[in-house]
Amino acid sequence: MDIFDWDEGNWPKCGKHGVSKAEIEYLFKNSPLVKPDRTPQDAETRYNAVGISEEGRHIFVVFTLRQKSNCRSVRPISARYMHKKEIARYEQRQKN
Repeated sequence: MDIFDWDEGNWPKCGKHGVSKAEIEYLFKNSPLVKPDRTPQDAETRYNAVGISEEGRHIFVVFTLRQKSNCRSVRPISARYMHKKEIARYEQRQKN
């Protein structure tokens, strides 16, 4: 990923759950588990990313990929800290 696409359209949705831009960017720079979103909202393909922040917090991010000039950008759509059951599933996947 070359750049992150932040603006007033997506940042409030990501930040409302307390996850910072730095945490989200760290997640993507450190090999998150990425899968296609199971419930797409529109024609743009969305993905889910899960991973751990630098502080050790488990994070879930919905995002899309966009092309800007000659760079591919990550546009986070929503972000939150994972719940205990999600953390347990993530940790189990990491062991396998």
